[in-house]
Amino acid sequence: MQPDFTRPGKPTDNGLCESFNGRFRDECLNKHEFTSLDHTKQIIEAWRRDHNHQRPHGSLGKLTPSEYAMAHKVRSSEMTEL
Repeated sequence: MQPDFTRPGKPTDNGLCESFNGRFRDECLNKHEFTSLDHTKQIIEAWRRDHNHQRPHGSLGKLTPSEYAMAHKVRSSEMTEL
């Protein structure tokens, strides 16, 4: 397996990761002043739960990531039964 690096100055090479990193930075890291490692973990976990379980994503047909994953899992299990 070979690592595949984004070319310098080409964030569009890995748009999904760049989008997530920017959103995480803007919505979580830049909005809080972390006072300890435990506090940091709590804030990040709360953001992760909201991002994955509460907030619909346009790229997923207005489903949350957890809803999308569950729908995909159901379809995959139905396909394996065929």
